[in-house]
Amino acid sequence: MQIEKYGHTRLVLKQIPIPQIGAHDVLVSIKTASVNPIDSKTRDGEVKLLVKHAMPLTLGQDFAGVIVKIGEHVTKFKVGDEVYGRPRDSRIGTFADYLAVDEADIAFKARNLSFTEAAAIPLVGLTSYQALVDIARVQPGQKVFIQAGAGGVGSIAIQLAKSLGVYVATTASAKNEQHVRDLGADQVIDYHTTQFEDILHDYDMVFDTLGGDQLSKSFKILKSGGIIVSVSGLPDAKFGRERNMGWLKTLLFRLATLKLSLLERKYHVSYHFLFMQANGKELAKLTELIEQNKLKPVIDQVFTLENAQKALGYSETGHAQGKIIIKVKE
Repeated sequence: MQIEKYGHTRLVLKQIPIPQIGAHDVLVSIKTASVNPIDSKTRDGEVKLLVKHAMPLTLGQDFAGVIVKIGEHVTKFKVGDEVYGRPRDSRIGTFADYLAVDEADIAFKARNLSFTEAAAIPLVGLTSYQALVDIARVQPGQKVFIQAGAGGVGSIAIQLAKSLGVYVATTASAKNEQHVRDLGADQVIDYHTTQFEDILHDYDMVFDTLGGDQLSKSFKILKSGGIIVSVSGLPDAKFGRERNMGWLKTLLFRLATLKLSLLERKYHVSYHFLFMQANGKELAKLTELIEQNKLKPVIDQVFTLENAQKALGYSETGHAQGKIIIKVKE
C-alpha cells in the first residue's frame, strides 16, 4: 500500500518487485503489521524535516512475520524464524507482503503471542522503552504521568512503567477507566471532567503523547529536576545536536521551541523530544517481559491489507483502544 506523493493522499494497492536484501538483511514474509499515528504524519509530509523518503513510498512502521531469506553475513537468524520488529527510519514499508530489514532491527517473536498480537508491540513498545528507560531512567518508587492511557502507546507504557516499579497516573475517558486500571494505572483522571494539572503534583516524569496545550500544562505537575519526554511535541535544539542534523535545522528547532525552553527554566525541569529508533536488542528485552506475562498487547481492530486506508482513517479518529492491526496474509 503506497503513496505517490506527500499530502492527504489515498493509499494505493500496487504490485512491486520483492525487495532485494543486503549482506546483513533478512527478507521477511509479513503476516501482520500495525497502524500508528506516525503513518498519517509520514503520508502528510509532517516528518520529512526529520526523515526524507523516496516516492512512491510504501507505508507501515512495524510488523510480525517469517524469515524466508537471509543475507550472507546474517548470524542471528535463519530461514523459518518467526520475528517481529520496526525497520529503521529509511527502510519503512510494512504494509506489504515482503520487507527487507537489517537483522539488528528485529527480534524473535514472543512464543506466547500470535502474529496479530506481536505486530502490536514493536513501535509502541520501543517508544515506551526509550522514553521511560533510555531517556528518563525512571526508578522504582518514582511517580510517572502517562497521557492517554487507553491509546496504543499509553496502553504499553503503563504496563512497562509498572514493571519498573513506579506509580502511574494517566488520563482516560470514564468508559476506559477500568481498562487502564487493569493495565496497572494507579490513578485515572477523566479528561472530560477534570484537568490533570489541578490535581497532580511532584511528579518525576511526564510521558507526553498528545502535544499542544496538554504538553504545556504538563510542566506544572513536575517536581524540580523532573523530565518530560514527548513524542508529539516539537523537536528542540538538543534533539538536533544529538542527531547531527546540522546547524540550520538545529537553529530552526531552537526557535520553534522557545516557549518550551522558557517553561523548562521556569519550572526547573527538562524537555526531551523522542523520535523512536529501531533497536532489536531492546525489542528482545520487551519480548522477555511479554513471555513473563508482564506486558501484553491490546488490540482494538483488525483490517485486511486492502482496507489499510480504512485502518488509517480509523486511527485518525483517535478513538482506538489499543492497537489497530493490518492482516497481510494468513
